Amino acid sequence: MPSYEDDLARFEEHNAQVLGVSVDSIPSHEAWQKSIGGITYPLCSDFYPHGAVAEKYGVLRPEGFNERTLIVVDAEGVVRFIDVHPIDKQPDNEEIFDVLRQLR
Repeated sequence: MPSYEDDLARFEEHNAQVLGVSVDSIPSHEAWQKSIGGITYPLCSDFYPHGAVAEKYGVLRPEGFNERTLIVVDAEGVVRFIDVHPIDKQPDNEEIFDVLRQLR
């Protein structure tokens, strides 16, 4: 099974940048990353104005947190893929690699 580091290298081969976005604050992100031993990609805070990015992508829940969503945006800024997953499920990166291959 490939590691996150392996997957990040594969994203780089597709000239793609992986980002995490959450409506939590930066201190919350830091505490969460520390609790799981860190992450290997940038995690952006969509805290203020609360959920503005998630709302623009249509994935902000009425309760004030965002859905677990995969979004692929091409080099021109066009959204090419959006997939919403259950909040407790880890999405399969192979889906994203398939989309990236199609964009080449």
